[in-house]
Amino acid sequence: MTDTLQTGNLTATELRELAEHAGRELENASALEILQWATATFGKRFCVTSSMEDAVVAHLASRALPGVDVIFLDTGYHFPETIGTRDAVEAVMDVNVITLTPRQTVAEQDAEYGAQLHDRDPDLCCKLRKVTPLEEGLTSYTAWATGLRRDESPTRANTPVVGWDEKRQKVKISPIARWTQDDVDAYVAEHGILTNPLLMDGYTSVGCAPCTRRVLEGEDARAGRWAGRGKTECGLHS
Repeated sequence: MTDTLQTGNLTATELRELAEHAGRELENASALEILQWATATFGKRFCVTSSMEDAVVAHLASRALPGVDVIFLDTGYHFPETIGTRDAVEAVMDVNVITLTPRQTVAEQDAEYGAQLHDRDPDLCCKLRKVTPLEEGLTSYTAWATGLRRDESPTRANTPVVGWDEKRQKVKISPIARWTQDDVDAYVAEHGILTNPLLMDGYTSVGCAPCTRRVLEGEDARAGRWAGRGKTECGLHS
């Protein structure tokens, strides 16, 4: 098992090699085993990111490291149900929720770029309200975990359970990458996991309210995000 003190002194090249080796070794491990490796390896320099669509990965991580940091990006455009889910997770789970906010409020962004930037330039809006705040918030961490799954969309089909985030020079862990929606549903049912109420109202992927709609029958899980724009990712995972 890697010593957390040692990982704090590793170079980016050494961390990349560590991540790639772990990705191969842990490919068939359970989600909890992957997170146990992550928390044993990185300790407090490890965090979980959550969109508060559900609290599955946060719950799994709390089993591996009680009090684990869970980072939530409050873009200013979230559904009330999403904020409510965050507050409930913070209240009932053994995690430390850290809410990150953009440098500008929505009103300040509107004043500089014009209203409804999300309609005119969704990539820039995502950069300002998601990508940049996350990059700043991850500064003190060596590794971060996500809830990415390979079955969500073609762009996520090759997601490693442990990989290297080249853009941020950090180890990126996706412990439920191999799970299906049925696996998620089973875990939620078994452990009574908090989920966003919108998942019961036709939404299968929950993001900012202006850029999220209910999915239609036969569409993939992320079809309701930036519908009709040819955009499938906000930039956090690309």
